[in-house]
Amino acid sequence: MTKLFIVEDDAAMVKQLKSVLTDYTAVSVQNFRSVRQEIETENPDLILMDITLPYFNGFYWTTEIRKRATTPIIFLSSADDEMNQVMAMNMGADDYVTKPFSADILKAKINALLRRTYSFSQAQLTFKGFILEGAELKKGADKVELTPTEAKLLRTFFEQPNQTVPKDVLLAKLWESDDYIDANALQVNIARLRKKLNTIGFDYIGTVRGVGYVLA
Repeated sequence: MTKLFIVEDDAAMVKQLKSVLTDYTAVSVQNFRSVRQEIETENPDLILMDITLPYFNGFYWTTEIRKRATTPIIFLSSADDEMNQVMAMNMGADDYVTKPFSADILKAKINALLRRTYSFSQAQLTFKGFILEGAELKKGADKVELTPTEAKLLRTFFEQPNQTVPKDVLLAKLWESDDYIDANALQVNIARLRKKLNTIGFDYIGTVRGVGYVLA
């Protein structure tokens, strides 16, 4: 059964989450000083992360997790302002849900993220000497590991080089339904992807203003 790891210090919220997420094995953090270590031990399929936590906040732990793993992360937070949402995505989160939340929407987001994480193609694609295989982009000795969302985005571009990919096509492909996403999610993920790819000299994702993006 799919395992979810809950990083939340409100015992009532943990109980609520476990009661609505019965389709999964849901475990929660025990020691807030060693969140990353517990996650590495449990090896979950997806992480639900709060922002405000004892000792270190969710942004810190997401950064720590991303140093070693691409496990999908959904933030669950009562902070509904754009700044916190953008910061979470920039730190490596894949999605953001504000409290109070609909159980149905949360489950839909979890299922959509699990699908795009564990079912995307592993087939090898190339562009200008760069090789994309699974969640890794490489050229010679240089390589970079991508999160599932980043890999799905880049694969979409690799499959349609030199063609403008409209924003709505990317949103439909990645997030399943416009009903479940925030307007800036795509822009933030593209910016994060570009920054990561630049570390190995890949700078080919262009913006077609008002329309979408192009790999050229």
